[in-house]
Amino acid sequence: MRKAKATVTKSERRGRAEKEKKPKVKKEKKPRRHFRFLPEGKTGDLWLILLTVVLVTFGTVMIFSASYYKSISEAGDPYVYLKRQLMWLAAGFAAMWILAKIDYHVWGRLYKIIPVICIVLLGLLFTPLGIEVNGAVRWLGAGPITIMPGEIAKLGLIIFVAGYFDRYPKRAYDFWKGVVPVVLLAGIYAGLIMLQPNMSTAFTVVFIAGGMLIVSGVKWRHMGILAGAATVAGVGLILMDTEGYRFARFTSFLDPFADALRNGWQVVQSLLAMGTGGLTGLGLGNSIQKNLYLPEPQNDFILAIIGEELGFIGILAMMCVYMLLIWRGCHIAINAPDYMGMMMAAGITIMIGIQVVMNVAVVTSSFPPTGVILPFVSYGGNALMIFMGAMGVLLNISKSSDL
Repeated sequence: MRKAKATVTKSERRGRAEKEKKPKVKKEKKPRRHFRFLPEGKTGDLWLILLTVVLVTFGTVMIFSASYYKSISEAGDPYVYLKRQLMWLAAGFAAMWILAKIDYHVWGRLYKIIPVICIVLLGLLFTPLGIEVNGAVRWLGAGPITIMPGEIAKLGLIIFVAGYFDRYPKRAYDFWKGVVPVVLLAGIYAGLIMLQPNMSTAFTVVFIAGGMLIVSGVKWRHMGILAGAATVAGVGLILMDTEGYRFARFTSFLDPFADALRNGWQVVQSLLAMGTGGLTGLGLGNSIQKNLYLPEPQNDFILAIIGEELGFIGILAMMCVYMLLIWRGCHIAINAPDYMGMMMAAGITIMIGIQVVMNVAVVTSSFPPTGVILPFVSYGGNALMIFMGAMGVLLNISKSSDL
């Protein structure tokens, strides 16, 4: 008996045809790499890196200009300082690249260890490893390698405050458990740095601690107590040293022309350079004060040479770049994914802002001459490494932020 053929409806035929068709597999596009320093799929603050590159490039050009005659006088080679700066610049970019790869939480977890290492390094300055230059012992040396513990201590303080308040955020409102530990560490750093002596770095450490305490949310009455105590301590240190360099620096700042041939010489030459530059400057390379009149024109007082050669307009343009950099730092801090990132980004931004303000104040005789460098622009390997490494940490925070 023949079996009847089963009827197949149109819907069943359509279903079989769809099953027989092989589904097309779309190839997933790889996420575009927006910034080569960061892992694939991650983005960082490109503005931050661009502004850093602009500053270090400008600084290298101005270091060569400012140090030209000094290099000839000391070594017979006009490119000595330029060659050294380029080597440190390469090392700085390497440090920035490496730290941009390392999760910033690693540093926060070491908030108890890193400050101790900084204290040990500062203590080693008073051993045979300390190197004396111009009457100050600020460098540690082992063969051709030298480090400046005072610069490292700045980052050590930032890491401690960020890590400590990230673990105990409510202690910021408690004077003894929150404020005192930060002040105690900053006081130890500042005391050891003052013994070198290095008043500028000691002041910077204290200002960084104060700025980070404000960001952490300490009570204003606690900040008032700290500000009063710091003022009394600072004035006391100056008045107790009437025969030493601190008192001489302070009195020369009040009236540098009263002792223009001795303690006020550097500030007077700086003011002459700034006044000579006027609005548009004498032109790149045409400075007169760098011809062995202004001491250390490539270091702390490079701003005076910039003012003389590029004028007020040149300084204003550079300050605009600094303001943009500080703005990006604040933006990263505000948008940080957690409390530690916010505090660390804020501390780095405060460190840069304080040094810019202090350097401008020193060069214009608005603050006692204390040897504060201009970040990314002044000559100096250790400081350049620290600041570019700090930019790497900021980049790492920014790639975790919603920017």
